[in-house]
Amino acid sequence: MNLPRLLIAYGRARWNATRWKTRAELERWQDAAVRRHIAWVTRRSPYYRGLYSGRDPAGWRNFPVIGKAEMMTHFSRLNTAGLDRDEALRVAERAEETRDFQPTLHGRTVGLSSGTSGSRGLFAAGDAERAEWAGTLLARVLPKGLAAGQRAALFLRADSNLYRSVQSRRVAFGFFDLFEPWPRLLERFEAFAPTLLVAPPAALLRLGEARAAGLIRHRPEKICAAAEVLEPQDASSIAAAFDHRIIHGIYQATEGFLGATCAHGTLHLNEDVIAVQREDLGDGRFVPVITDFRRSTQPILRYRLNDILRERRSPCPCGSVFTALEAVEGRCDDLLTLKRADGTSVSIFPDFVRRAVITAHPAIEEYRVTWRADGVLVELKTGPQFLSAARGAVERALGLLWRQQGVMAPALRFDVFSPSAPGEKLRRVIRSREVIPFPANKG
Repeated sequence: MNLPRLLIAYGRARWNATRWKTRAELERWQDAAVRRHIAWVTRRSPYYRGLYSGRDPAGWRNFPVIGKAEMMTHFSRLNTAGLDRDEALRVAERAEETRDFQPTLHGRTVGLSSGTSGSRGLFAAGDAERAEWAGTLLARVLPKGLAAGQRAALFLRADSNLYRSVQSRRVAFGFFDLFEPWPRLLERFEAFAPTLLVAPPAALLRLGEARAAGLIRHRPEKICAAAEVLEPQDASSIAAAFDHRIIHGIYQATEGFLGATCAHGTLHLNEDVIAVQREDLGDGRFVPVITDFRRSTQPILRYRLNDILRERRSPCPCGSVFTALEAVEGRCDDLLTLKRADGTSVSIFPDFVRRAVITAHPAIEEYRVTWRADGVLVELKTGPQFLSAARGAVERALGLLWRQQGVMAPALRFDVFSPSAPGEKLRRVIRSREVIPFPANKG
């Protein structure tokens, strides 16, 4: 572990939280940082050297935008460490198969994203970057400072050297593999007694149920949801189970550590690490295009994420000048595209569908809405005596939504909700490209 680098990153992140008094000051600092980083990257990355050839770094805000497809296609030429994409994929896939995530490639940690968008992303990071990541993460999420003994329980689909690099007398990360049997995870959780719990909402809900049933008793000082969209009803349920006022959030992806909640529970983008540009969607929603000016092995420059973010309308009481978000609403891939009578298309945001369904009937415990080429499938979990009424309420709520949006109502079918498989991300509004015959309604 590069402990000096970690401590420097930790101290810098703590200072940066209140360093800038205005957005203008922050953006001037970002501009200088991005220019320096682009100059460094173009000397070391053949891909970016060619892509930015003849361009003045001062105009970086208008440089070409890339996404996951370009990143994966050009990975071998894009990274600055001479890593071969196919070799990196073999190492990462082998780690997934064996559940041994310690091997590196030429001293770099490599891994895979979960692939919920249909294709898996590859990431690579060196020792210094791991320390930078760890220092920033610890500064933003630890319930107390480094001086206090901290134990962070991470319920994840995959372990990483990113976490193992932080082990020390004062801070310990415990990896809880979501593919392990649940009783074993609960036993380990109770023995580890974490001060910080980080897990996807689906896992937090199960932990809350286990606590309510008396299977676990420990109460972490801080709980952070990560890897999935945290919906308001889930946050309330988790908070009640653990007797917490706020369930915090970590916004992280293959592309980096992008944001975390402040003491007031507001999710702020980590704009001391990334510069964020916006593809505006209206009504405060936008798709982020990020430039990470700390990441070196696998540069992230003018990279379009596949997420829909909604900005907070009022300033956060914490006073940070970093962009404050109301929510990470989901993926662009999950926008529902429906037709008007005149043949034009309208995109329906996943959040509109979530609100319509979850507020339709008080007996709805779980749901999943899947948009397919042949219509919309709604899976519901309620008590048996409420199922018929809940389906009718959802049908009326979605009908009202379609009318409000001025679109033709798609075919609608219902089924019983089935839980996600262990390790699979919880997604409640999904656009599927498969054409599968609708199941018969199950009572």
